Amino acid sequence: MVNPVRIDAKGMHYTPLNRAIREAVASGATEIILDHVMGQRFIADGLRGEVTIAIHGVPGGDLGMFMSGPTCIVYGNCEHAPGNTMDAGQIIIHGNAGDAVAHSMRGGKIFVRDNIGYRGGIHMKQYLEKRPILIIGGSARAFLGEYMAGGLILVLGRDRGRPEIDRGIGSGIHGGMIVIRGGVNEENLGVGATMSELSREEIAGITPLIREFIGHFGLDSADFLNDRYFKVIPSSARPFASKYTWEV
Repeated sequence: MVNPVRIDAKGMHYTPLNRAIREAVASGATEIILDHVMGQRFIADGLRGEVTIAIHGVPGGDLGMFMSGPTCIVYGNCEHAPGNTMDAGQIIIHGNAGDAVAHSMRGGKIFVRDNIGYRGGIHMKQYLEKRPILIIGGSARAFLGEYMAGGLILVLGRDRGRPEIDRGIGSGIHGGMIVIRGGVNEENLGVGATMSELSREEIAGITPLIREFIGHFGLDSADFLNDRYFKVIPSSARPFASKYTWEV
């Protein structure tokens, strides 16, 4: 197999496009370039192996769903739910992403250079060393990290110095951590979430991830390092326990 494999997706239905991607991987391709992508769904879904897929255009919903290993680099914006239930690998988005980014993500990393929509990181989960990571360069809309059970969401607010995040941050969170540069107003926290400032040791722990983000997008590290960061974590292990009625 000659690398890279180049596929022109212009006007192509998502089914033959994904079939062509799988055939290239099965033939030993380690680099695939997709040109003229415009809304095709399910790219790299369930894909395994050490392959890099460069996507020029706007991929449709569920990019990298159930993916385990590959790297997808999107040179543009991305529609809803990239990394849905992703197990391993990377998604790097040079633009904005839609709603439900990293929905139920189980492992791997997602880097979004700019902003995301609603319910980013909903139901993210973690098991032992499998720790999913979502890093957002800009801001996010409402219900970031809703029902989060594990992993890390890091919001950098690169254009403003402090992210703008709507209400319901960490609503129902019972595991994992949301880290926000500069913090947010307390009234924007969701049910069951509490916020406090990161210690020096905790900032040292996220610094390699910040540097990794900077490296992907060629940004200036001075914009992010040597700043205050705040974490949103569960206020208890059972945030909705008081909502149930118990028989005695």
